[in-house]
Amino acid sequence: MTSPCEPHHVEVKDGGQTVAVAEVRPCERAGGTVRASLYPFSGHVRPGSRARLVDSVLDLPGVRVGARLEATVPLGDAEALQRLRERARATVTRPAGSTALVDADIRG
Repeated sequence: MTSPCEPHHVEVKDGGQTVAVAEVRPCERAGGTVRASLYPFSGHVRPGSRARLVDSVLDLPGVRVGARLEATVPLGDAEALQRLRERARATVTRPAGSTALVDADIRG
């Protein structure tokens, strides 16, 4: 059995093909900060796939015990950014090159 605070690799598949991945570093202690990098694949991806990636990340046990989220998302990924805003509080987004940096409070 893996610890909830071990790094996780999350994949979202559509028709057996991986369409988005995330690398997640859950908090080392309850109430800590979770770090995640979301990587949706380029090209046509079925609507909802990026939102499912955000949901998969936020539903990990090591993420649910965290208080803060620091995430990187491709700058133009409106679907993932919107889903993060829906699932987290006090979301602050700022551009950094070709990515958006997201800081948020994780909802319980």
